[in-house]
Amino acid sequence: MNIHGGMGREERRKAQEAFTQDKRVQVLVATDAAGEGINLQRAHLMVNYDLPWNPNRLEQRFGRIHRIGQTEVCHLWNLVAVQTREGEVFHTLLKKLEEEREALGGRVFDVLGDVLYDNRPLRELILEAIRYGDRPDVRERLFRVVDQALDREHLQALLEQRALAREVMDVVRVRQVREDMERATARRLQPHFIAAFFLEALKRLGGDYFQREPRRYEIKHVPPEIRKRIPRSDVGRTGAPSSSPGRGCPVPTIHEQVTRTPILKRYERVVFEKELINVAGKPPATLICPGHPLLDVTIDLILEQHRDLLKQGTMLVDPNDSSEEVRLLFYLEHSIQNATIDNSTGKRRVISRQMQFVELDGHETMHAAGYAPFLDYRPLTEEEQTLVPQLSGIPWLKSDLEEQARTYAITELVPRHFEEVKQRREEQITKTLTAVQARLTSEISYWDNRAAIFQSQEAMGKANARQNWQKARERADELYARLERRTRELEQERQLSPLPPIVVGGVLVIPSGLIAKLSGQAQNNEETAEQFARETARIEHLAMEAVMQAERQLGYIPRDVSALKCGYDIESKMPGTGKLRFIEVKGRVKDSTTVIVTKNEVLTALNKPDDFFLAIVLVDGETTTPYYISKPFQREPDFDATSVIYNLDKLINKGVIPV
Repeated sequence: MNIHGGMGREERRKAQEAFTQDKRVQVLVATDAAGEGINLQRAHLMVNYDLPWNPNRLEQRFGRIHRIGQTEVCHLWNLVAVQTREGEVFHTLLKKLEEEREALGGRVFDVLGDVLYDNRPLRELILEAIRYGDRPDVRERLFRVVDQALDREHLQALLEQRALAREVMDVVRVRQVREDMERATARRLQPHFIAAFFLEALKRLGGDYFQREPRRYEIKHVPPEIRKRIPRSDVGRTGAPSSSPGRGCPVPTIHEQVTRTPILKRYERVVFEKELINVAGKPPATLICPGHPLLDVTIDLILEQHRDLLKQGTMLVDPNDSSEEVRLLFYLEHSIQNATIDNSTGKRRVISRQMQFVELDGHETMHAAGYAPFLDYRPLTEEEQTLVPQLSGIPWLKSDLEEQARTYAITELVPRHFEEVKQRREEQITKTLTAVQARLTSEISYWDNRAAIFQSQEAMGKANARQNWQKARERADELYARLERRTRELEQERQLSPLPPIVVGGVLVIPSGLIAKLSGQAQNNEETAEQFARETARIEHLAMEAVMQAERQLGYIPRDVSALKCGYDIESKMPGTGKLRFIEVKGRVKDSTTVIVTKNEVLTALNKPDDFFLAIVLVDGETTTPYYISKPFQREPDFDATSVIYNLDKLINKGVIPV
């Protein structure tokens, strides 16, 4: 396999993926086209056949294999031509580098490109060696310059300078970023669900895979139908994924110009959990997660085959709702686009996409339904399905409900999504534009200066000066055109507009209380049912107040998020850190024997095992006693489970009274 400058970006990416995932490809031969920006850590052996005259290129090349996540010891061989003046300089340089590497570790490569040799780049030093290296005094001076440039104190100073020069964020921004990351982790789609869906879908689409190690798979065959398809999430952009299927958690695009990862015919290893990418003695694996085109295309094809069923909708039971009023849950998809045009479609590029859920009740009240409400609902049993015709007479179900859902999304959800993306993109584009202008302006100034020098040499009658200044001027003009083009592209990326939300599907949510009533299991005494509902609400309120008060006494800043249905009831902030605690509250009357925990709550606990607490509050009249249980759940519920019943005494025995 090879990578060179004559290849297009897509071809290079395919070569990279083949080298990292096709076990038949053992060697990659590359020019500097593979010297920067790509991950080749599948390899740990590198040979520099042609040494660059810019040491920064050495750093960039070695960084392709010597990077975070590498599990093997990396070895680098630099081939130097012996008995040449250039070779003598390189030999001295590499010998000194090896000495300093042992003292400073791999960090010496971090500043190799910043080193100057007697205030000159290495290229000029080598040219001097070639021209005058036969003179002993010149050779001695050149060796001394290399030795001084790579002096340990000098390198250490460069390392400290680079550390100080890095961009810093204010404390408030750091805390905000940390809080967002904590929430995203708590709400992430469990690898268990991704694996179960993907493996079954791949098989149905004609793929072939085998499990090679625990939860690590080899894909022997990816069908052409998948390989030739451009994922829908890739239409209009070529960066990171714009949505996370299943839980509505948006993932922003990172950079419009990054080529998407190609889909290969086979994969030596794939995994669904980040921790399993690198396993000692085994091939590194590709992580299959939302945003990877192999998963995205598989989702697109399955949706294409079954979209009518999704649009047709279904009915589910909410086992935790004892009321008797049905609700409608709508799945809406919403996208944000910028002003750049995708050549493959002729349409504007979509840079962010969210799946959002809203519910409508019989009082025509619309509200956001949380991140994954369907995880807590279950299908109707065969017996319950016979009760469905009794619901056909509900008057409000016959109105234009989809339009109500769209209107709510346009007024409430779309502006929020748009502002989130706009703020993130504004910051990113401003930084990118500043960096582009600084780099290209510097290069333009350099070539303008070179053109002026050559032009003055032409005036003095120097040979080839005219040709040189014309080339320098052409180079400056090319760079200026590139600066204008890139500035124009970035300004187009800055221009954002929301697309209308689309209703993807719907669910009629039937509360368990209504099922009980229709089947004759509920008591006919409506007053008793209403009294039970009021008592349940009272206990839940007392339990929430008890935990909120306990958190304040512990020094935290709690916030009630129970209405968001995000897998926990209270988000508690640790002052001054940005770190969050996630608390699910269960109020139970004294002498209760069981407690029901939904699948959504269990998955959230498993996502953040060190920061999630199950708070069980025993209520005796107006007296409350809270118990905190850390790491309450050990494994994921069965795939078709909607909730799990736990023995209350066993849970309380594992808990502690917080204050």
